[in-house]
Amino acid sequence: MNYRKLGKSGLWVSEIALGNWITHGAQVDDTTAQACVHAALDCGITTFDTADVYSETRAESVLGVSLKGIRREGIELCTKVFHPTGSGHNDKGLSRKHIIEACHASLQRLQTDYIDVYYAHRFDATTPLEETFLALSDLVRQGKVLYVGVSEWSAEQIKLGAALAKELKVPFIASQPQYSMLWRVIEAEVIPACVREGIGQVVWSPLAQGILSGKYAPDKPLPDGSRASTTAGSPFFERLAGQWLRKEVLQAVERIRPIAEECGLTLPQLAIAWVLQNPQVSSAIIGASKPEQVKENVKAAGVSLDPEVMRQINHILNNVVEFDPSKTG
Repeated sequence: MNYRKLGKSGLWVSEIALGNWITHGAQVDDTTAQACVHAALDCGITTFDTADVYSETRAESVLGVSLKGIRREGIELCTKVFHPTGSGHNDKGLSRKHIIEACHASLQRLQTDYIDVYYAHRFDATTPLEETFLALSDLVRQGKVLYVGVSEWSAEQIKLGAALAKELKVPFIASQPQYSMLWRVIEAEVIPACVREGIGQVVWSPLAQGILSGKYAPDKPLPDGSRASTTAGSPFFERLAGQWLRKEVLQAVERIRPIAEECGLTLPQLAIAWVLQNPQVSSAIIGASKPEQVKENVKAAGVSLDPEVMRQINHILNNVVEFDPSKTG
């Protein structure tokens, strides 16, 4: 495993992080989830990503149990706040009340005293940004949060947040957007804005919801056990990846497979290695429903792709890639 600085901060993160969206607490049993976490640790992964809303808070609890007994200083534990975690009218958003209460609840579920990177999971247009960052500032001062990040914020929202973070002396260091060979909407505006502010990218869905795993073939039924075919995963798959089940997309992905083989990589390994070629990407989050997937996908760490390989990939996928920056969030 290789490690990179997160933005211009002093925090090191593993090039590949393990996330537990959809899987832990929903798609796989707790024993398997714990096996995935331990496999990640064995492979050198130190960065773990979750959110209070994942599997209706169960994902945080499963991760907390899985990491019990692990030296806390040796890992980077990250979670998020914004989406509803209860039925009350204050159980959502980025108000001071919800942020403080949600943080305390996450700390309990994760069985830890502090969160390394606490992400605002989405932008909250209904709450003054000053209120949000003041609450985050207080959590930092109390030692309950070490660093602050955002997920799926636009370039303008990041700019406004960074200005407040400077004023309040909050270490705003991370952006967590979707990014893959097929989804490059952050390249035009978000990444340049983050570069100006010293913010690093911790990207999710480098496999484009599994499309870049190669398991979805043109004119064939959805494979059993895939995210698209499971009760837990299908709603998210349809919303986020339904557009990629088009024949022309799947055919283009198939044309990438020989390139991966020439590089001595599987198609998923190539997809993860591709996002890590971007120097602004500090870490790529992978998910896993079994430990073997972790062990295979971490082999993308440290891979350097030849410029000609990158050119070939761009040429093959160009007509099916989403670049529109307005689709951030």
